[in-house]
Amino acid sequence: MTTEEKSTDRDLHRKFAVDTFNLVWELLDKQSRTPEEDDRMVHAAYASRFHWGEIGTPLEFARGEWQISRVYAVLNRPQPALYRAQRSLALCQANRICDFDLAFGYEALARAYAVAGDGSTATEYIGKARLAGELIEDDGNREYFLGELASVSDLLK
Repeated sequence: MTTEEKSTDRDLHRKFAVDTFNLVWELLDKQSRTPEEDDRMVHAAYASRFHWGEIGTPLEFARGEWQISRVYAVLNRPQPALYRAQRSLALCQANRICDFDLAFGYEALARAYAVAGDGSTATEYIGKARLAGELIEDDGNREYFLGELASVSDLLK
């Protein structure tokens, strides 16, 4: 394979990773999805993670795992949500990824445990997420994160 072909492959993987990641967000933001759209959302989340897996770094891997966990939490499927949340946090910890992504790793576990009906463990991870969230350097990112974290607490009510 030539250098040019490798570059083209990288560009295509990146395009597909970004496009499918964004598609997942479009579907997550829909007020009402059909079962077919739910399936499409799951497939797109895995497709994005696959393409990042071909060309990305542990940062993109962690974000991909986080997004898959979020999809499963929204679909009220706690077991795969928990597994993917654990993968996201483990990638952050193993690669010393902090700030926004570490906070969201804890948030994913809190959300997954909340969906699973384990309020005490969810509350434990909400606390860890809040501590990590307070360390997010960018004010806008910190505010966004804390808003998302508040939505996890809403699941426990």
